Amino acid sequence: MMTSPEIGKQILLGDIEVNYHDQGNGRPVLLLHGSGAGVSAWANWRLSIPVLSKFRRVIAPDLVGFGYTRIPDDFEFKFMQSWVDQIIDLLDALDIQQADFVGNSFGASLTLALVVRHPERVGRMVLMGSGGQPFEVSPELSKLWGYKPSFDAMKEILQIMAHDQRIATDELADMRYRATLRDGAQALFERVFPEPHQRWADALVIEDEALARIDQEVLIIHGREDRVVPVHVSEALFKKIRNAQLHLFGSCGHWTQIEQAERFNHLVTGFLNEVAE
Repeated sequence: MMTSPEIGKQILLGDIEVNYHDQGNGRPVLLLHGSGAGVSAWANWRLSIPVLSKFRRVIAPDLVGFGYTRIPDDFEFKFMQSWVDQIIDLLDALDIQQADFVGNSFGASLTLALVVRHPERVGRMVLMGSGGQPFEVSPELSKLWGYKPSFDAMKEILQIMAHDQRIATDELADMRYRATLRDGAQALFERVFPEPHQRWADALVIEDEALARIDQEVLIIHGREDRVVPVHVSEALFKKIRNAQLHLFGSCGHWTQIEQAERFNHLVTGFLNEVAE
């Protein structure tokens, strides 16, 4: 019987069973995935984990509500506290006092929430296609958060995420679509971002005063053709975070780590390695 590569290790954090990947050695870096239907840590980071784990301990969890992480039927989502608590509890369980973070989309917004609430636990940060500043939820993002299982709907989501349409293959769409058919997966997904969707984008916003207190080194990455989160969000974060760098990829949508995988990994590797451990 074949095991899905999306399934890694399991750790019990209270009544939450977290599925996570843990590879490599060295200073830990946590990879936090986005919020698309059928997503998992492995699906988001499969092209980055093998590269980053050559010089770092890479930990990539399935966030609560996604992937193969299991929660009780009566779990109450508290935006963004549920995910902040999950990551802090995971760090504590793995005896990690501080880690660097690479966040994709919602995972980048979560990284910002973590550094604001627990600055001592967060080292260097890479924010990719992040929320955290005001923006109007686009029809494309509403389609992502309002997904109903079908192959055609998943194919459309992939076409929205990627500027290079060659990435939005039928094979990938079928894999992601089938992930949403797992028992209970769709019902759980619908509990995370119920309509109206604008309130969730608004809830991700970090106040200017909090952004000004961030002392960590921050690399902000965005695809110029992103139709999910507009580029101006990253540009605003860049202006307000003291030690920030901004890198924009042309001919790239919301999936920077996939569409520009080699360049993305090179950029992130250099940024994380700037400081000798």
